[in-house]
Amino acid sequence: MNAKAATIAAAFLIGSPLLAQTPTTAAPSKPPAHQPGVAAPRSAPSTNTGDAAANADKVDPAKDEAIRHLMDLTGTTRTGDEINAYITKQVHDGLSQALQPDRLAKFMQDFSAKFESAAPSSGVTDAIVPIYAKAFSMEDIQGLIQFYESPLGQRVVKALPQVSQNSQRVGVQIEQKGALTVLQDMSSEYPELKQMLAPEQDSGPDRAPGADRATAPAPAPTPSAK
Repeated sequence: MNAKAATIAAAFLIGSPLLAQTPTTAAPSKPPAHQPGVAAPRSAPSTNTGDAAANADKVDPAKDEAIRHLMDLTGTTRTGDEINAYITKQVHDGLSQALQPDRLAKFMQDFSAKFESAAPSSGVTDAIVPIYAKAFSMEDIQGLIQFYESPLGQRVVKALPQVSQNSQRVGVQIEQKGALTVLQDMSSEYPELKQMLAPEQDSGPDRAPGADRATAPAPAPTPSAK
């Protein structure tokens, strides 16, 4: 597969994992107006959405502690650091052509310090705890801890990231090849594709550029069923 074709196929198939993980923020709905003839509530609903969210996400201290222990066992507590490193690299790569090396180094030093202050990686862990709490009961958490503390559980933790990365790489290569075949078949109907699919110097037989690099940061294994 030549470099240009692989790039085209990848553009159809690979999106930013961070965009998929970014929650959407919708405007909170307003409380209904008081209707005539209906008794008004004793106290108006709180309009402080921050307090409401905090109360909704409050987790029992014992369950909170158990979840954090589970996250330590599975490596999920590193999620914030991994996302931080991924975003920092994207910023670095995006500015590498705009700034001279010395200014880029200084900028990244300042950016990293301010970024960690504005969005500490520990905040990601704090935000994940309520998600686990809603998905799993205390009994579930304790059962998962028992599994991940076992020899098999620890082997899963160590092996799963590489298994996921290899599976993703194989899947991307298969889908890229399929997309390229479809694009080539459609080039007779869409002549514009012929220029884009013109043969170039091969980067290797059936080998897409950057095939040895992960296409997205592999998330730490979670205790959800696989």
